[in-house]
Amino acid sequence: MIKRALALLISIALIAWLAHSGDWHGVWLHLARLPASTLLLVVAGLTASYLLRAARVHDEFRDVAGSRFWAIARITTAHNAAINVLPFRSGEAALPILLQREFGVPMTRALVSLLWLRLQDAFVVLLLAAWVWPALPLALRIVWSLAVLFATWAIPAWARNHDSASVAAGGLAGKIAKLRVALAHSSRGALRSWGWTLGNWSIKLAAQSLLLASMLASPLSLASAGVLGAELASILPVQGVAGFGTYEAGVAAALAPHQIPVAASLQAALALHLVIIAVAVIAGAAAFVLLPAGSTSKNGKNS
Repeated sequence: MIKRALALLISIALIAWLAHSGDWHGVWLHLARLPASTLLLVVAGLTASYLLRAARVHDEFRDVAGSRFWAIARITTAHNAAINVLPFRSGEAALPILLQREFGVPMTRALVSLLWLRLQDAFVVLLLAAWVWPALPLALRIVWSLAVLFATWAIPAWARNHDSASVAAGGLAGKIAKLRVALAHSSRGALRSWGWTLGNWSIKLAAQSLLLASMLASPLSLASAGVLGAELASILPVQGVAGFGTYEAGVAAALAPHQIPVAASLQAALALHLVIIAVAVIAGAAAFVLLPAGSTSKNGKNS
């Protein structure tokens, strides 16, 4: 309840600032000035990132999905729309629920897969930040990268080296053992899944950076720092409702040391956020209507 109250306060603070300063006009002005070619390129980039995310999940669940890539794309695109619009990160539940309903994936496996997916996202964003963030010393970039790479190796290794006998044990030890078994299964194709995740985030961050750079009339490298600030803010335990407030604050905080006025950063960040949500919702709705459902749904055997 405390987290939800804080999330509401963060989002209300953003709305109150906009209402008090009258900067809604600035937000819409940023959007109105966008060249159509830039907007189309950004939409194409975000769409490509959705397909790469779908490929990553399809690769993990190939044993149940088979060749039904588009059915997985339907699920992952709907999941992406849900996490962009539903409050308190409740949209995350869409992935395990839809995997269970569409393909009969056990809930435990689906939840652990979601955990592994989010860990991969966090590590890839941290790795990209080490090399995109402006003005970092080379030694710090290298140490930062090595620490992230070590973590990406250590977690799957820890999961694989479980004691099979402890799975049958009760209590906390048994639960941890079952988690390790499920995590080992999710991370078994680690090299491929890292490739999908890196491709997804590289294209996604490039598209968002292009949009932010266009709105702020700033270098692409500087806009990349702002976008990474927003994505790193999404790792925080408390988020604004549908990300409103924390996303914009992450952009403004990352750009503040580079002489970008806070008001301008917040306006551009909110405009960027609105574009991301609009594309996610339209893509999610289109995918759910146009793409085929999974095999379990087709056969009327929903769990």
